[in-house]
Amino acid sequence: MKKTSNVKFLSSLLLVLLSCSDSFLDTRPYGVEVFKTLSETRNGAESLLIGAYSLLDGVPSCNTCFGVEGAASNWVFGSIVGGDAYKGTEEGDLPEINEIEINNTSDVNPFPLGKWVSCYNGIQRANDAIRAFQGLKDIEIPDPDRKKRIAEARFLRAYYHYDLYRIFHNVPYIDETVEDTRISNLDNILPKIQDDFTFAAANLPPSHPELGRITKGAAQSYLAITWMWAKQFNNAKMMFDLVTSTGGYALNNTYHENFNADFRKSKESILEVQQSVNDGALGINGNYGDVLNYPFGTGPVGCCGFHQPSQNLVNAFKTNVNGLPLLDNYNDPGTDVTNDQGLASSDPTFTPYSGNLDPRLDWTVGRRGIPYLDWGKHKGKAWIRKQAYGGPYSPIKNMYHQSQQGQVADQGAWSKGFNSNNLKLLRYADVLLYAAEAEIELGNLEAARGYVNLIRARAKKPSGFVMDGAVPAAKYVIDTYNISWTDQNYARKAVRFERRLELGMEGHRFFDLVRWGIAAQEKNAYFAEESKKRYYLVNAIFEAGKDEYQPIPLKAIQLSNKDGKPTLQQNSGY
Repeated sequence: MKKTSNVKFLSSLLLVLLSCSDSFLDTRPYGVEVFKTLSETRNGAESLLIGAYSLLDGVPSCNTCFGVEGAASNWVFGSIVGGDAYKGTEEGDLPEINEIEINNTSDVNPFPLGKWVSCYNGIQRANDAIRAFQGLKDIEIPDPDRKKRIAEARFLRAYYHYDLYRIFHNVPYIDETVEDTRISNLDNILPKIQDDFTFAAANLPPSHPELGRITKGAAQSYLAITWMWAKQFNNAKMMFDLVTSTGGYALNNTYHENFNADFRKSKESILEVQQSVNDGALGINGNYGDVLNYPFGTGPVGCCGFHQPSQNLVNAFKTNVNGLPLLDNYNDPGTDVTNDQGLASSDPTFTPYSGNLDPRLDWTVGRRGIPYLDWGKHKGKAWIRKQAYGGPYSPIKNMYHQSQQGQVADQGAWSKGFNSNNLKLLRYADVLLYAAEAEIELGNLEAARGYVNLIRARAKKPSGFVMDGAVPAAKYVIDTYNISWTDQNYARKAVRFERRLELGMEGHRFFDLVRWGIAAQEKNAYFAEESKKRYYLVNAIFEAGKDEYQPIPLKAIQLSNKDGKPTLQQNSGY
């Protein structure tokens, strides 16, 4: 559909673009001669832009990366660090994630390094595309087309910098004019990110003849989001109003359509990474960054048990008799949603939770006794690698249906987890909740309630419930907020809670906590309770002023050396 705003373009020309270098802040990561050749024609410039698009999935080409470290879903840096999920699997499997989960990340941890490599490689490619289009003669490309292509590249450059900004905060901004990339990381790069998004919004069309190119709505949305980080709520509201009034977006009919491979490029999609399988690439183009995040053992795919939902997240989906969330006491001790911790799959004594639940829970979390898409009921322990370590739950939003397996799962790769179920980086529901936040901060509480109720009204449709035969799979009790909001603190709490319910396990949670300035408060409360369930969290603590951001990778600091001194400085506390 025309509203899809991105794609992972597949082209044989990428074979000459992809670099095996980690010199992401040293010199150009691929040959100057290759750039010179490609930049001399419009087709070559288009190929350079394709190369910039290709890293939207976060999977870099480098000698030291496994491929999942820079995953665009941010399942490590957003979900696990945010408390939506545990690392999962078992102790010895990628223990580097445990460092990050308990806020003890070292500067040689491969996951921050992988994210750094991925984003700066994408930035380099975007800059080369900009240079190429700038250098083309008018006879090669009409000026309006040139501006559109440069706008696409500037959006991509801004997006990669934005991802770095929210993970590391203190990062250098590299544009097409920078020859020596060994520069300081102490300047606030948010205004430069906003400049790029502003240019993109002004020069991109609402749609393109080719599906998947960045559109005006995506640029306006991300510009508004950066204004939310800057707490410039009037500016954010202005942009969100443009998206909601003229962007042509709408909520899908049901919640699960957002995660169903049959509904790729839907009306709710603003930025999504198009995945491809069975294309001869052995899965590399098929959601590679999330390939570890499936049920283990006898479950679908059978590998590898990472990114297991937390009990804290599951408890957030409890509702009261009026169908509203328990904003203040959802995680009170002794009130957990029932799970099968410690029980074998053959143990008949387990009974699923009988209390009131938001139906979005069972499209977000796989739990025993509840249908796991069309794969049958979740089997519990038999689908978990090590229940005592990673808990009793499985992720589900990245999973495809069994009936789709032959079409969307790569049949030649080492894992059936490689699939073409597009990754949604930004969807319209996310924008509506950002807009609701902005309205609250400006005192427009009823406008905010209206946005939230649009989302809750969809969630309450029985047609969107997980069904067990002819009946709902659990006691789903949900309603809209039907009493006017008159208290700003209550409204703020309700919208923030709604973001967690709507966007759970989608890689947003930790960045929200940081943006709201409550990361230390929320994470230390999380550790206090979750450490009773996951023993490796016993000594975990969140240090305000340090743990909001990851350490700058040591390798990046070393490569920034100039005149005997590094130009990059380590983040505070590391």
